Amino acid sequence: MLVQEIMTRRIETINSHEPVIEACRKYKEQKLGSLIVMEEDTLVGIITERDVIEKIILEEKNPRQIPVRDIMTANVKTVNSLQTVEEAVEIMKKNKIKKLPVIYNHIIVGIITEKDITHAIEILKKSEK
Repeated sequence: MLVQEIMTRRIETINSHEPVIEACRKYKEQKLGSLIVMEEDTLVGIITERDVIEKIILEEKNPRQIPVRDIMTANVKTVNSLQTVEEAVEIMKKNKIKKLPVIYNHIIVGIITEKDITHAIEILKKSEK
């Protein structure tokens, strides 16, 4: 099974220069736990709710004053949409991550998460019965 078959195509992005409070607003509005961080058309990072908790709340910083780029995870691991789900799982396990941006021809086309993989496994198990 290929990544493109189970990935989430809807991705939400935020500019790296936006304040962290904007990421929090997007989390709430879109009911998401992470955002892809962009500078123009380039993927530069990912910011998660956990980043906000650990790097803003617990360090008692002001989310209105800190830009996303200061707390995002840079050097984001990605997977190609034509790679197998097994390859995506290996990347996630090796790097201890739960969300993996999906690219095709150097363009971000989706995201694959542990939840996507679990859902795909459940569907496969049902189809085997």
